[in-house]
Amino acid sequence: QTPLKFFTSQTSPRMTDQDKTSSPYEAGQQIENGCESVPQRPRRLLANASPLGLLSFATGIFLISCFGVQARGIHTPNVMISVLIAFGGICQYICGIIEFISGNVFGATVFSSYAAFNISYSLIYLPSTGIIAAYVDQETGELSPDFQQSLALYLWAWFILTVIYTVASMRTTWVLFLDLLALDICLLLLAVGAMLQSQATSTAGYAFGFLVAGFSYWAGCAGLLADGAVPFTVPVFAMHKA
Repeated sequence: QTPLKFFTSQTSPRMTDQDKTSSPYEAGQQIENGCESVPQRPRRLLANASPLGLLSFATGIFLISCFGVQARGIHTPNVMISVLIAFGGICQYICGIIEFISGNVFGATVFSSYAAFNISYSLIYLPSTGIIAAYVDQETGELSPDFQQSLALYLWAWFILTVIYTVASMRTTWVLFLDLLALDICLLLLAVGAMLQSQATSTAGYAFGFLVAGFSYWAGCAGLLADGAVPFTVPVFAMHKA
């Protein structure tokens, strides 16, 4: 069985000898299109999208964790919205599309999913969406307890999804596996903290977010600095034998 490949350089699949003899769509071959003979466009190789996806995810979770532990005494996290939507959301969606084209089902699913997570999470704090405003008591101006319970359910849903991805990553690399495992613990603590309204538990969850960011930066740098870009390599410790 061919081992699962993820977060490695992806190229278009090579044509077999049978494909070359049976397919009229080879590069440089003339194809009849009505009355004209149109040259086929040459195949293009796609760059490895994994480093961008991992580094954008790392940056987003790093900011979420910083504001979650109220670094520098900051209590208003709205400045992270732009980064989560533009870098953590749009860039990861692009990576997911490239992985779909490259035939990497796992990479396409993971990148697209966490792009949606970053965008949906940022929309919670975007005032124009009215999500938080819907939980504010009109008379007292205080936030309803329902908000924390709703946020807990939101986090539980992403925890379940991340557990599935963690199991699916067990034949990739140790760095990626530990990254998703740390994200499992992070989401679990945040969900429990929101459900029990325990600030200490939530803070512990945000602290685990820094570990997630660290592993994501590690894996992203490994892909970015691969293929001879620098005179050294960043190990990721494959979990399967080549």
